[in-house]
Amino acid sequence: MLNHSASLMDWLKDVGLLLAGLTALYFGAEWLVGGSAKLAVKWGISPLVVGLTIVAFGTSAPELFVSLQFMLADPPQPDAALGNVIGSNICNIALILGISALICRLEIKSDLLRRDLPILVFATLVFMAMLWDRNFARWEGIVMFISLVVYTIWCLRSCKKEKNPEVLAEFEEEFGAPEEIKDNNAWLAFLVFGGLVALYFGAEWMKTGGIGLAERFGVSPAIISLTVVAFATSVPELATSIIASAKKEGDIITGNIIGSCLFNLLCVIGVTATVKPMVITDIAVTDLVVVCALTLLLVPMMMTGRRITRLEGILLLASYLGYCGLLWQRINAGAGA
Repeated sequence: MLNHSASLMDWLKDVGLLLAGLTALYFGAEWLVGGSAKLAVKWGISPLVVGLTIVAFGTSAPELFVSLQFMLADPPQPDAALGNVIGSNICNIALILGISALICRLEIKSDLLRRDLPILVFATLVFMAMLWDRNFARWEGIVMFISLVVYTIWCLRSCKKEKNPEVLAEFEEEFGAPEEIKDNNAWLAFLVFGGLVALYFGAEWMKTGGIGLAERFGVSPAIISLTVVAFATSVPELATSIIASAKKEGDIITGNIIGSCLFNLLCVIGVTATVKPMVITDIAVTDLVVVCALTLLLVPMMMTGRRITRLEGILLLASYLGYCGLLWQRINAGAGA
């Protein structure tokens, strides 16, 4: 139910906090990833290692900081923390892949089908099983994070063995060749520090604005987190994917989206639950079923012809709109209760 007693200034404050949080999260992630990646290469670490660790972790930094802020709030908001991850994965698969497939055909790399997609499906099923009792214990978070470490080590070994040129090419396109990095170490360290500060305050503003909007609309923070906050933290991936689609780089898009979804589960949930166990009340079984079904839907889509077509993109977009419709019904049902 809409809170009519809230003034226009209250609404503008919450929306402004969300926009400020989105801006800070975007630039914070850019500065953190750019500064730390260049520093690592200047210190003699292989661009391949940097691309599979620092850059990969950096894509989940906004979601991680936001979920941690929700859990460290007083009182903690575990439904909002989990809703951010579930909503982000739904947004990544249904909205971002859907829009990207409308712009260009998305090609699928063989190692994505052989390694990353099966692991994402398995991790999603394990996540769903762990959350079925409405609790996410600290030991479960530790298991998820250890799985991330094992997965990262496996990726590093596999890519080194195959002398994977694609990760190196992506690194050079983003940051330039290692020998071309001329930035001063002090400046790069400042970028890393500034990125962490921006991520902290961006997550704080996102949390405050999200909870404020939930109160204005009279809905649970979980609903706002599944929609507004999840979309906001996925905006960098959306912008990157649209640019890559325009360049006909569909294989990069699918790899980044699968990697982002996997890191959301293993890194964001793993770290957040390890810091503070979660007991949920407002995340519905429907939310878990939707994220699981969309992940499973990727298997036949990607296996048939090793591409995602425009028609399949329309199906993904329709799925996202359908899910938003279900959430709208839940809001109306809550208002009428």
